[in-house]
Amino acid sequence: MAKKGLRLDLRAALRDAHASRSRVVRENVVADENDGRLRPVTLTIEPLTERGAEEPLYLVVFSPALPAERQAEAVNSDWDTDGSAQQDRDLRDTRERLQSTIEEYETVLEELKSSNEELVSSNEEAQSTNEELEASKEEMQSLNEELNTVNTELNSKVEELHRANSDLKNLFESTQLATVFLDRSLAIRTFTPAASSFFNLREADIGRPLTDLASRVDYPELEDHIASVFDTGQLLEHQLPRDDNGKHHLVRMVPYRSERGDTDGVVVTLVDVTSLAEAEEHQHLLIAELNHRVKNMLSVVISIANNTLKNSASPEDFTAALSGRLHAMSRAYGLLSATNWKETSVRDLVRLEAEAFDPQRFDMSGPDVRIKPQQGLSLAMVIHELATNASKYGSLSAPEGSVTIQWSVAGGRLSLVWTEKGGPRVDKPDGDGFGITLVKGEIVYRLNGNIETFFDPNGLKAEMSFELGT
Repeated sequence: MAKKGLRLDLRAALRDAHASRSRVVRENVVADENDGRLRPVTLTIEPLTERGAEEPLYLVVFSPALPAERQAEAVNSDWDTDGSAQQDRDLRDTRERLQSTIEEYETVLEELKSSNEELVSSNEEAQSTNEELEASKEEMQSLNEELNTVNTELNSKVEELHRANSDLKNLFESTQLATVFLDRSLAIRTFTPAASSFFNLREADIGRPLTDLASRVDYPELEDHIASVFDTGQLLEHQLPRDDNGKHHLVRMVPYRSERGDTDGVVVTLVDVTSLAEAEEHQHLLIAELNHRVKNMLSVVISIANNTLKNSASPEDFTAALSGRLHAMSRAYGLLSATNWKETSVRDLVRLEAEAFDPQRFDMSGPDVRIKPQQGLSLAMVIHELATNASKYGSLSAPEGSVTIQWSVAGGRLSLVWTEKGGPRVDKPDGDGFGITLVKGEIVYRLNGNIETFFDPNGLKAEMSFELGT
């Protein structure tokens, strides 16, 4: 904003006032007017030292060196009368200004050199920092790669753990075994869903002692047996008595081993062994039944042998009759063994005895009825005796003869009719032979039934019946 001619002096004076913190006065400073004339001015700069100022303030005063009406004349007169002196003053002022400018330039140059050195130093520091950052970046990248590898392995392990937990959960849910995992203080670690029906377990019971929970199992020795497993480290099995539902359960206690091999708990498993217990009971029953039947069978064999011997004309007849009756018993026993001595089919019994002769000459019909083992043995002996008698004296002794066997069930009673036809003429005998006697003995005495025989000239007919399930 200063006029031409004042700028250099004003700048130099401000710098001096700032450096010395005192008043600076410059006289005869020539300022250019708008019309081209020169005006001498006295320049005064006064530092203001008021307290509280955020930055230093300066008062700049421009005062005319001469009164206004004489300024132009003095300047022109001085210039005309003493041009050399004026030139000397101007030259001196110019030198001072040049010297001031040089000093300012040198000062600025020094500051620039210092700033440049600082910039170079900062650049070197920045470059060093950049190199360190590059090295740190490489280390971070390497560390990041390692972390990615570890993270991938960890994710893989977590997935494997999830799969293992899922498999274990599905195994617990699918198994029908009641299993409870206990620690050394008998606190519940986990359990299978099937165990809930025995110990009234819920998820909230994990961590509680098993002995504090109500149990539906009659097992007063539970704590003693668990303590025994901890002491011995061996498997322990105990069969519980039959419960209210008629179930048998086997308790199996296995030590829970830690990674070091120490006994860190116990695994209690309850297995439903009802079918096994019933099978054992049935086996004992079968053995007792077999012993009883062997005794009875031997008595029957002895009786049949004695009576066969009495009614046989020769040893050959005795051997044939006895062998046939024993084979009939054997076939019946084989059929009963195939059904575990429970029940057997009337149709199968009749078919087996018919196959021993000529099955094409037998006409069998009746419902699918199953009878008890003793009834099956007796019925097999009756069919065999009737078939043997028919092959010797009845319809089966003639080429065109046949036998019709029909059975039915009414009122819990089995009725069977044996009818022969196409054989020789039949006459009523004077008395009952051994075969008829054996037939009546099996039906009447063993099965508590009844039998009637009709000696029709066209063929023998026998009607028999007995109660089922006796």
